[in-house]
Amino acid sequence: MAGSERTKMAAGEWYSCLDDELEALRALARDAVFEHNCLPPRQRGNLGTGLKALLGGVGEGVRIEAPFHCAYGLNIVLGDGVFLNAGCTILDTASVRIGKGTLLGPNVQIYCAEHHRQAAGRQAGLEIARPVEIGAHAWIGGSAIILGGVSIGEGAIVGAGAVVTRDVPANETVVGNPARTTG
Repeated sequence: MAGSERTKMAAGEWYSCLDDELEALRALARDAVFEHNCLPPRQRGNLGTGLKALLGGVGEGVRIEAPFHCAYGLNIVLGDGVFLNAGCTILDTASVRIGKGTLLGPNVQIYCAEHHRQAAGRQAGLEIARPVEIGAHAWIGGSAIILGGVSIGEGAIVGAGAVVTRDVPANETVVGNPARTTG
């Protein structure tokens, strides 16, 4: 498909991240993240104003502890009462939707981008973006890694340090690398 790299990224097609428009969007995100991470906690509150304006959607009572990092921010939608503990990273080249009341432990990482398998493709900055969906009232343990293209169901638990490479059904608990059900 012809079009801008941003259009290709949004469509889930291979795109080059070495693109001026995408770099400008990442620069906006870096500025908002910097403000959020550097404000004194009492001044910042639950969420820095620049980061709140950047995100694609923010429900009531969302709290993001510093430090936090995201790639674009505009692809992240957080439901009411979502809590992201310190050190969370969301590389949101695709949609990341986190349902209400979901808790992310410290250093949780969500990676939507998948780099090209060929060295020449990686050198050209080729990526493909895969969305992540986390249902309401899920609990993602500290240092868990969630790869693009994964859905985690409502009420699910992802154990600390787990690497989630495939969908997790509602109310299931997964642990390990790769993450597997406990029962």
